[in-house]
Amino acid sequence: MLRLALAAVAAMVATAALAQPAVQPPMPVPPLVDWSKVQIKTTDLGHNTYMLEGAGGNITIAVGSDGIIMVDGQFAPLSEKIKAAIKAISPLPVKYLVNTHFHGDHTGGNENFAKDGATIVAHDNIRVRLAAGTISGLTGQKAAPRPAEALPTQTYVGGSIPLEVGGRKAQLTYVANAHTDGDTWVYFADANVLCTGDTANNLKRYQNIDYMNGGDIRGMIRALDTYLKVANDQTKVVVGHGGLASKADLVVFRDMLVTSHDRIKKLYDEGKTEEEVIAARPLADLDATWANNAGHAAGHTKNVYNSFKRL
Repeated sequence: MLRLALAAVAAMVATAALAQPAVQPPMPVPPLVDWSKVQIKTTDLGHNTYMLEGAGGNITIAVGSDGIIMVDGQFAPLSEKIKAAIKAISPLPVKYLVNTHFHGDHTGGNENFAKDGATIVAHDNIRVRLAAGTISGLTGQKAAPRPAEALPTQTYVGGSIPLEVGGRKAQLTYVANAHTDGDTWVYFADANVLCTGDTANNLKRYQNIDYMNGGDIRGMIRALDTYLKVANDQTKVVVGHGGLASKADLVVFRDMLVTSHDRIKKLYDEGKTEEEVIAARPLADLDATWANNAGHAAGHTKNVYNSFKRL
């Protein structure tokens, strides 16, 4: 009887197994960005200077008599489209590609332009960050070390340096501990064009302050203070993200930073923990317009709070 019972159970299991649909392999994860659909938009800023928008950080192109100075390079999959957009402006080669900071949406194209002969120029902290790999303080996401071909080969460690190509001059200036610890802003005086990288945006949204990699709200405010001294009402400001900005846009962005600093610094000085400050929502009125969602709002508060852990 026991054998018969076991045989019956085995038959039932086999029948059930046959009745189950075959296990399907998991579908491949779709790419986060369909690069084929990204278009590169070119805006003429005057005096042979242009802004390119695509996906990632905005690009500035300054055309000289025998070559081009380029500020930032977006993502690697867009390099061919970016090169085509540049060729539509000028057949001259890109001689310098300036990295305003190390994040991949600004430095992803480094290898592709270096292969064509461009010299990658940046603050030396960018070379160090790209070579070592980084971790995001907000998400924990790791960025792998970049190959030697992606690293800046002409670097500086502080102050300001000029780049000149065919009568065009770019002034590169380091701003310490702002969006990251390797930010460079670029000014083309002949065109009155200021390039801020991610120390500013024109989205009217909070900007990430990468505190894990040297970012600091105080440095962001110092950067904006500097820009407001350099800019006038005619200055064309190529920010890291968003459309072409003006000095008035920088004033609005700075006001948000100062309010964020003052309110959160007060709670930090009172001994409140990060969790307590986030729960208190000290920027609730700003969050209503400057945050994409609750997570973005909390992330901004976290970034500002952690700035004050720096000496």
